[in-house]
Amino acid sequence: MSAAVLIVCIGNELVADDGVGWVVYERLRDSGLPEHVRLVFLGLGGIDLLEEIDGEDLLVVVDGVQLGATPGTIHRLGWEQLPATSPRPVSGHGIGIREAIGVGRKLYPVRVPKDIILIGVEGKCFNQLGAGLTEEVALAVPQAVATVLSLVQGCKVEV
Repeated sequence: MSAAVLIVCIGNELVADDGVGWVVYERLRDSGLPEHVRLVFLGLGGIDLLEEIDGEDLLVVVDGVQLGATPGTIHRLGWEQLPATSPRPVSGHGIGIREAIGVGRKLYPVRVPKDIILIGVEGKCFNQLGAGLTEEVALAVPQAVATVLSLVQGCKVEV
């Protein structure tokens, strides 16, 4: 049986707030996740996401986003809440999460998780190569990690 939960952290650790997915991934990797959870880091999201999904019950995607909120805001969005379009896709790495999952539902319907949640960290700088996280985003990392861990703890494996 595949893991009941797949956490995919997306981002480029070399580009300011786009690196938040990497930082959250590192914290989660060192947190002692339960056996039913699989954690993956993707430098690029989009279609690459389809290579990772394998029929999990829950997919949690962690990424830096620009949805118009105050930098450092943690967004917890279910599938129906994900914007269909935006100037910068929710995942700024090619196609967005909605588009990738839409393709997956057509090509691999049994592999696509039934529940999909985005934990998006509102960023303000996505264009400075070599810059670290902005202060607001860095301060939001512990809350983002705690949000992901609370989702994982709420998902039980059926035997």
